[in-house]
Amino acid sequence: MKKIDMIVKAPHFYTMVGEGLGYVTGKAMLVNEGKILGFVDESQCDKEYTADEVLELDHHAVMPGFIDGHMHTACNVMRGLAQDTNNWMMYGLQPFDNAVVNEERDAGSEVAIIEAIKAGTTTIGDYESNMDNVCRFIEKIGVRGNITQTIRAAKVRVYKPGELYEFDDELGEKSLNRNIELYDKWHNKADGRIRILFGPQGADFVSPEMLLKIQRIAKERNTKIHMHVQQGDRETYQIVKRYGKRPTAFLEELGLLDSSLIAVHLTDCNDEETRTIAKSGASMIVNPASIGIIDGIVCPSLVFQEAGGNVALGSDQAPGNNCHNIIHEMKNVCMFNKLKYQNPEIMPAWKALRMATIEGAKAVGVDDIVGSLEPGKQADFIAIDLNYPSMLPVYTYPMRNIIPNLVYSARGQEVALSVVNGRVIMKDQKILTIDENESLEKIKKYPDEIGKRAAKEFFEIHGTNAVFMEEDKL
Repeated sequence: MKKIDMIVKAPHFYTMVGEGLGYVTGKAMLVNEGKILGFVDESQCDKEYTADEVLELDHHAVMPGFIDGHMHTACNVMRGLAQDTNNWMMYGLQPFDNAVVNEERDAGSEVAIIEAIKAGTTTIGDYESNMDNVCRFIEKIGVRGNITQTIRAAKVRVYKPGELYEFDDELGEKSLNRNIELYDKWHNKADGRIRILFGPQGADFVSPEMLLKIQRIAKERNTKIHMHVQQGDRETYQIVKRYGKRPTAFLEELGLLDSSLIAVHLTDCNDEETRTIAKSGASMIVNPASIGIIDGIVCPSLVFQEAGGNVALGSDQAPGNNCHNIIHEMKNVCMFNKLKYQNPEIMPAWKALRMATIEGAKAVGVDDIVGSLEPGKQADFIAIDLNYPSMLPVYTYPMRNIIPNLVYSARGQEVALSVVNGRVIMKDQKILTIDENESLEKIKKYPDEIGKRAAKEFFEIHGTNAVFMEEDKL
């Protein structure tokens, strides 16, 4: 008999191999040295293999772990403070964002990452201005990280509608240098689980010269640019006023549209602009709930896919979206597109699952190692408990209802197991690699002081939520 590290037994595997979901049954999955060896007939498995760890998942569906392509986990310390308001960034988020310090942001990141893992995310696509401690936490907790450091030359303050951002080139250079330092320190570290990307906040937040410099640096290091692109009419206004053209045309003329670019949101793109970006080889991350809540817009991910582009799902940030749960995003990308196009056959559940796994992995540049269950890839997978009420009853004929139930009914608690690099990091909704209660208790001590520091600007701006507070509606 051959000795390996892990045998995974389950009645249902969704491998994502091929154009569909790659459904497999009657098999066992073999894992050794953190990688998938392949599948064997379950009836022959125990005769041919022995393992240090055997996962008996007799009422579960096993599939690749979810990819959360775009997150701002540090914002989690401000969860729920910027919904239901126009001018979300400046009048909703900014008063609190101006008040928060790095220690508090780190506490928010820890809780957001714990939340994401418990809902099935195994690749964290985080994006913020101080990522060293996040990388350290990711290394410890055992999840995979696709990490981006924000690069920004626009001075950080509240800007009134129509006011052009004030640039500080020295600020931009310093943030770029921090991104380079992060790359040098963390890229391919933590057993290869951490990759570092470069993150200009948007075309409106840095100069054209800085954008080209970032592109050159990213390509020299064989990594990608992770950037908000045409993320709203605010960005469009800034670019048109400065350069006389809309953001997509500006980026195309500059030479920024290529396979090194991961474009986030495309909120204000029309269909033709969306096709231009997709055909350039760039990929897209769509954040359905976040943009739905803060802008009331369904981003053009379907048009992007129809033009041949890869699209990942993202949870974005908790002050707008309120959660880091890719199951939530799968449901919303399906539901919002059905409503937008008034067609129930648009964006079926199986397509959303591919966006959360293999297509998402392609979009963010990690499909060489994860996103599907096939030989040679890292063993990043999750198990869904089919005995959970939201997953019952289970049909396998004449159709299987497991994936429709996962996408339209599940909430995240159904994820019973998470494995990264062949290591179990979460079981029965309990993180095994850290004391999660330390993180949950830590974040509770910050809201009172953050609120006191933010209050003056919050009430001076007098946005929607300030009015709600005055009217006793919150």
